[in-house]
Amino acid sequence: MSARRTPLVGVVLCAALLLSGCLSMPTSGPVVQTRSDGGTDRIRGGYIDPKPPQAGDTRAGIVRGFLEAMQAYPVQANTAKEFLSQDAAASWNPENQTITYADFAPLRETPNGVAVTLPDPHHLDAQGAWQGSLPMSERTIDFPMTYEDGEWRIDAAPDALIVPESWFEQRYQAASLYYFDPTAQILVPEPVYVSSGQQLASNLVQALLLGPGPTLDRVSQSFVPAGMKLSLSVDVSDDGIADIGLRGDAAQLTPQSTELMMVQLAWTLRQVRGITALRVSINTEALALPGGVSAYRIDGGAQYDPAGANASPLLYALRNGRLSSGASGGAIEPVSGPMGAAAVGIRTVGISLGAGTAAGVTDDGRSVLEAPVSGADKGKVVTAYDDGTDLLPPVWDFASRLWLVDRTPDGAVVSWVAGGDSQTVDIRGISGADVRSFTVSRDGTRLVAAVRRPAGFAVVVSRIAHNRNGRVLWATAAHTIVGVPDNDLPVRTVTWRSPTALAILSPFSSSLAQVGSATVDGSPAADNATRTVPGKLRDLAGSPSADDTVYGVTPNSLVDLSTSVPRASGLADGVTYVTYAGSG
Repeated sequence: MSARRTPLVGVVLCAALLLSGCLSMPTSGPVVQTRSDGGTDRIRGGYIDPKPPQAGDTRAGIVRGFLEAMQAYPVQANTAKEFLSQDAAASWNPENQTITYADFAPLRETPNGVAVTLPDPHHLDAQGAWQGSLPMSERTIDFPMTYEDGEWRIDAAPDALIVPESWFEQRYQAASLYYFDPTAQILVPEPVYVSSGQQLASNLVQALLLGPGPTLDRVSQSFVPAGMKLSLSVDVSDDGIADIGLRGDAAQLTPQSTELMMVQLAWTLRQVRGITALRVSINTEALALPGGVSAYRIDGGAQYDPAGANASPLLYALRNGRLSSGASGGAIEPVSGPMGAAAVGIRTVGISLGAGTAAGVTDDGRSVLEAPVSGADKGKVVTAYDDGTDLLPPVWDFASRLWLVDRTPDGAVVSWVAGGDSQTVDIRGISGADVRSFTVSRDGTRLVAAVRRPAGFAVVVSRIAHNRNGRVLWATAAHTIVGVPDNDLPVRTVTWRSPTALAILSPFSSSLAQVGSATVDGSPAADNATRTVPGKLRDLAGSPSADDTVYGVTPNSLVDLSTSVPRASGLADGVTYVTYAGSG
């Protein structure tokens, strides 16, 4: 499951359905990778019915058969259990995690059984969230053997589904589960991998019910009542209505939490082609839906869009030092606010999502000036922050928090500004580092930074925790999503191309650049393509909105990176900086 090999199309989640039996899926058709929209119900993987243990199998034969049995398709664990002793079969829980490995896994006999060393293994948790490379200490698995009823059996096995990477590439796909931020004002997408096919809707709901987990405490929350289970597979009628039968404690639901739960389900299930609306029952009783409707539309909850429901779609620029704006590909004209009326001495600018306020870093990099974007607000230019050394372009999130990274002699200092107050946030792996670029997700839960380390460049991500009032509490240690040791190719800019995916600019030379893609979980998804773009690209202008084009910025043009062949259009004279609302 290496990014240096065939890209991973998708990985993991059979959840409770794994142990209980088969998942009915089609046996042909293309794999389609999805993240935040679109969907598929077709796969390439064919039917696989592995053999049970055979009389007289050697110890190595039993272990080899066990590994092959975990490749059953449709997915089921019953055959694999036959290779285990009675005690081991009773305790084995393959739902706990999934481990994939490249190519053939060699076996060798040991005094107590059989050892298997997994080549290039990666793992995912029970929900299907990417966990990266398996630790070195866990790459060799010892299978102790016992003699039971005259035949060899495995006496203990890891609580994991262990399968070849190629098997996953044909049968699983990337998707997102949707939770809420701690203030319940915006959705937070969490990437996972789920089984494709006819059970895609069931697998997505099953994963959503598991909740965001303890590692995302104060980062995201779910309004699905704790302990809720899926009774049966999600049934989709011919007219596109998905019936979701749940069982659990419905007393936890209020009218407000019911509405938010339906929003989570709708956004999660809109990734399944053909679903138009949802109906939910709990303990066989139909759930009363908001507004008294019989079914909840799949496009409901648009106001909670993680890309920002009311975000401005315009491009913003500094032209001859004045703040200007225009439609994508159109003319750039000065805004009517004070930063458009006259040059105020700023080198970069960030625009709040609703385009109400502009925040510009002064030419000396030490201060941030704020002013209304529109002259109708009759505001003035004020100093919002004046304690900087070398401030990177500022970034806004949905809650009008202004995020700053200051490149000091002692390394980066991360802070946020709101309501006239500023607060420093210590982020291990980013604070004190040599940060070249950064951005914050519009939902306010992820901070991504391009960092130069002694071994090379890396792109890292930290999760941001808030309280219910939106105050930042802490940030998790940053972990690497792109970058390997001795990576000397510089990273100049990192920006958004979707709520869960990034565009990354790395110049090769003055006339050639690499624009890469990455997912925020660090997994090698199928759309993480890298392309070489001719031209003197000095920056990127990106947005998580699907309607906004990601542009490469040269001194005199915008390069449309959404097409198979990049297309350049002229940029007005005097433009020194280009951005979208929110993004730095």
